Amino acid sequence: MEHESYSLDDLARQLGRDKRELEKLVSRGRIPGRKVNGEWLFNSTEITHWLEQEMRTYSTTELERVEQTHPTAQLDSEHLISSLMPEELMEVPLDARTKRSVLESLIEIAGRTWQIWEPSAVLTAVQEREEAYPTAFDNGVAFPHPRNPLSDAVGEPVIAYGRTLTGIPFGSDRGGLTDIFFLVICSDTATHLSVLARLGRMLQLPDFVDLLREANTPQETRQVIIEAEKQVAEQ
Repeated sequence: MEHESYSLDDLARQLGRDKRELEKLVSRGRIPGRKVNGEWLFNSTEITHWLEQEMRTYSTTELERVEQTHPTAQLDSEHLISSLMPEELMEVPLDARTKRSVLESLIEIAGRTWQIWEPSAVLTAVQEREEAYPTAFDNGVAFPHPRNPLSDAVGEPVIAYGRTLTGIPFGSDRGGLTDIFFLVICSDTATHLSVLARLGRMLQLPDFVDLLREANTPQETRQVIIEAEKQVAEQ
């Protein structure tokens, strides 16, 4: 739905929420939209950006609803994250000491799939997203990604992972350091939002972050990912 405009009814279906609730929110300026001939219209790119930010505070149930309303027909929905994160896309430890070097290293790792056609374009897009809205959480985890899907720069969706031995400044709200990074690169909006929602659900598991920090190899890290995704599926 990139670059499309759609109605309030369309938005309610896309988000799986009540039309009246959404109308109140957009009337109060909580959702980006504009009235044309008395009817609310929404730009899909603006809604994607808004939803990304909203998802940072969503509950597990709300994140699950995002997944349900943005199905990824071409991927294994039950193992969405683990299927996109083979061991060769994990670097533990990640040898990077600055925000830029983290992003450059992760894009290089993602390139091992041969699905990153224009690494420089991907780096620019991810940096622009970080400058506008940093993707770091207060628990030391970040999900760097472009603001928009990159259909001309990437092929299949890719998640590259790295954990640095010490935390680095990455823009978290409270100024804490970040040491765990999931680079998310997709070519379509539905996959992009589903991946972020699934990672968000996994991030809310009680021991997930601690287990990632205890994992000292890509093999151990992948097992943590598999087990966490299994727990999410059973919720």
